[in-house]
Amino acid sequence: MRDLKTFLQKFMQNCQNVYEPHEDSELLLRCALREIREEDTVLEVGAGSGYVSYFLMDRCRFLIATDINPHAVRCMRELGIDCIRTDLAKGLKGKFSLILFNPPYLELEEWEKAGDWIEIALNGGKNGVEVAARFLVEIKELLSDDGRIILVANSHNLKHICREIERLGYHYEIVDRERLFFEELYGIRIKLKL
Repeated sequence: MRDLKTFLQKFMQNCQNVYEPHEDSELLLRCALREIREEDTVLEVGAGSGYVSYFLMDRCRFLIATDINPHAVRCMRELGIDCIRTDLAKGLKGKFSLILFNPPYLELEEWEKAGDWIEIALNGGKNGVEVAARFLVEIKELLSDDGRIILVANSHNLKHICREIERLGYHYEIVDRERLFFEELYGIRIKLKL
């Protein structure tokens, strides 16, 4: 049985220089737990600490995670998660029925940029949407025809993300939200328009 205490112990021991799970991670996990099916082949892109994958990997047929951060990859491997170090999903082949991504969604000011792995996990580029937009373009070939994507957005970039989703020929629905004192987070289910 996977439990939060075990995850947190392993995270504290093995996961320096890795984005810690926060409310956005909780939101993605909540959405994924409602969406996942036993027969799913799951890809979590930019999985960071592996928090979401850790609680999903026994609930589906197959799960693999990716991250560009070598510290995150090491952290996930310590948790028993199959993972690959790559930028988004570059180099992956096949089709996935469920793809998850909690993209960096902040637009950092120059003075906020530290040039480290945590910055990469936070900086979504202009309007906080550049990484998510690149993901939506690149992931299309990996999504099965009836597959679903769960993507996290926030109140600062939601309109930009929704515009990109529609422009790229997807259909979307907001399936969950989390209100924080400075923003609102959204779980978005995305499908191909058939």
